Amino acid sequence: MSIHFFAGDFMSKSLHWIIPHASGILAALLLGPLLSGMAWVEFFSIPLTSVSGANAVRLVSQGIALFLLMALAASAYQQLPNNGRGSGFFRSIVLPAAAVTVLVFGGKALRSAGSPLIFQVGPSLFVQGYTVLLVGCGLWLTIAWLRHLEDLRNSFAPAPAKRKPARSPVTEERPLDTGSRDIAGEPAEKNGASAMNGNGQPPSILGRYKILKELGRGAMGLVYLGKDPTIQRFVAIKTMRLDQIEEPDKVQEIKVRFFREAESAGRLSHPNIVTIYDAGEQDELGYIAMELVEGQSLKDWSRKPNLMPLPDVVATLASVAEALDYAHQQGVVHRDIKPANIMITKDRLVKVMDFGIAKMASSSKTQTDVVLGTPAYMSPEQIAGKKVDGRSDVFSLGVVLFELLTGQPPFTADNLSALLFAIAHHPHPDLLTHRPELPPMFQEVVNRALQKELAQRYRRAAELAQDLRACLHSLAA
Repeated sequence: MSIHFFAGDFMSKSLHWIIPHASGILAALLLGPLLSGMAWVEFFSIPLTSVSGANAVRLVSQGIALFLLMALAASAYQQLPNNGRGSGFFRSIVLPAAAVTVLVFGGKALRSAGSPLIFQVGPSLFVQGYTVLLVGCGLWLTIAWLRHLEDLRNSFAPAPAKRKPARSPVTEERPLDTGSRDIAGEPAEKNGASAMNGNGQPPSILGRYKILKELGRGAMGLVYLGKDPTIQRFVAIKTMRLDQIEEPDKVQEIKVRFFREAESAGRLSHPNIVTIYDAGEQDELGYIAMELVEGQSLKDWSRKPNLMPLPDVVATLASVAEALDYAHQQGVVHRDIKPANIMITKDRLVKVMDFGIAKMASSSKTQTDVVLGTPAYMSPEQIAGKKVDGRSDVFSLGVVLFELLTGQPPFTADNLSALLFAIAHHPHPDLLTHRPELPPMFQEVVNRALQKELAQRYRRAAELAQDLRACLHSLAA
């Protein structure tokens, strides 16, 4: 049997956050008895309590150790992937288990070293409060255990036999549903077995989601229409083959990065950002379940004669900028802002797609193949391979703004190398040359958004949103 438990598939990559907490716990437990034997402890007391001397030192040291134990549990909850197997099970119980442990050992510490504090509170009141907390945490642990029992069973299930990825071209394709679009608004495309399960067949179930049909191809791989049978919700499920990673020695690191990026994007809660519901792994297929959005992407309005009306362009991109600013304040950079990743729903609501997807998709490629973003919309710092922040998304949104106003991107070339060089070194075209009827402030906004030097660009997407709103007001005046 293959046991996919956290100790086997996660701990080896987690020393950077386990060691500091574990070292602090050990130090607190060792220093308490050592310090309590020193002469100066007779003058030491815990403020607002009657505990003093050696008992106070021991109680403080044990309290610090228990606090660090809860901090370790919180870090484990953040770091462990919710993969529907052992790691997901441990992630679900780590906080309640740590709470029960803290209560048990904390109660023992209070009874041995903090008895004056118990008498100060009142023995009867202490016992009642302690019992309520212990029973509550016990119920919390039991419920978490039972809700994720299936994950525990999955961790003991035999691993599926791996098959080498097919290298022969696909000779037959099924007919397309020409009306369907994936979550990012790209036309649906079929691609053989790039997101099949370990048996070479499309999955019928991914985690708790029933797979209804294939929608097309996204940045990571195939995209499916799924249904959560628990709450009868339809979702879009993006998949990525984890067994086709070209560097076998980095498979575990890439899995951890995949789930970390999915978790970061999943923490975003904004009306103009597509919600990520879940992420997991099944049969070496990584998947992300997200909000299903129906509508049209801005790609449909990026070319003449189908340009969007000017007020709609400004209002739409102002909403996008505000959504980006929210994400940037949460520490999440999109990295692939382009018209195809901005959707207008049937209810005329703006939705930004695929936060973090560009970085996740790059996980299965070698570094020589990695381009985090779509070339025509990349910022100069992306092209240079530098670490990016929210200002990179501001540049990409400036490219989108120019394209929606003029019907063409600001940087074009005959080949990829020339395009990247133009973005990094050539000035962008004059906006008013293409649209002389626009108010001059539109030129000012585009110029500042497309500055190659970070110091001269908008510092925050919120500033860009504010200027776009000002442009909108000038049009209405």
